[in-house]
Amino acid sequence: MSTYATAAERYFAAWNAEGEEAIAKAVSDAFTEDATYTDPLADVAGHEGLAAAIAGAQAQFPGFEFRMKGSVDGNHNIARFSWDLVSKADGSSPAGGSDVITLADDGRIITVSGFLDRVPGA
Repeated sequence: MSTYATAAERYFAAWNAEGEEAIAKAVSDAFTEDATYTDPLADVAGHEGLAAAIAGAQAQFPGFEFRMKGSVDGNHNIARFSWDLVSKADGSSPAGGSDVITLADDGRIITVSGFLDRVPGA
């Protein structure tokens, strides 16, 4: 598996982890300690900020999971991928977007620049 695919896999594992401890571990595995995450709705930094953003998204969309759409593409230390937020119950997908990540030498994510392509009520 490529470094880019591994980083994306860890990214989705973090966003889909359940419970405070599992989220904290997944965030630590996927992101550097000083990582930043920025999209139109959030601008957070560090493991605590990332964990809070993930918990907030899960509270807003219970019973949903983030799934990669297509495959990850990358060059040098930058990768991009698209995603959908999907209901585990019926497969509906109210939101989707694309993210660009920057990777540290150890393969963990340093920055996420998120773009929302589809949002509920828009």
